[in-house]
Amino acid sequence: MRKLQLDELNRLNIEEFQSSEKSNVTLVLDNIRSLNNVGSAFRTGDGLAVEKIYLCGITGTPPHNEIHKTALGAQDSMEWKHFKTTSEALTQLKEDGYTLLALEQTDESTELHKFEYDKDKKYAFIFGNEVFGVEDEALALCDHCLEIPQFGTKHSFNVSVTLGMTLYDHFVKTQ
Repeated sequence: MRKLQLDELNRLNIEEFQSSEKSNVTLVLDNIRSLNNVGSAFRTGDGLAVEKIYLCGITGTPPHNEIHKTALGAQDSMEWKHFKTTSEALTQLKEDGYTLLALEQTDESTELHKFEYDKDKKYAFIFGNEVFGVEDEALALCDHCLEIPQFGTKHSFNVSVTLGMTLYDHFVKTQ
């Protein structure tokens, strides 16, 4: 066994990626404080061919060294837009026909692994602030809440970990 060399991975360049077919997924980052988490969202979104990323409220935007540190250039390949509020972004997504799925612990959450996706629908996954979660105003606009079961002492996963698990779950269920 040997590791593959970079030239053996057959990755797209930025222009090829931007013109390639994307998944039916948009990411919404709701007031994410950590620029490293923002960069991770860009890198994971690029890796799974997410359509676009909406950065809302206080969520940092490129160009920024701290975002680049974890995005490793994915901030240049991914389509993104900043919105003053998360509600503004979600209203736009609803008008564009997206099903809004918040990753949040609520009294009506569905466990992530039990949620069934429709391959013909467009989805927006909403990821909340590292301390406060998805803001209540935004949560009220969502169609469903998804929750990742946990078995330890902590109440939540890091937002970048949640984002990775969520996108991978969607990817394997819709491919």
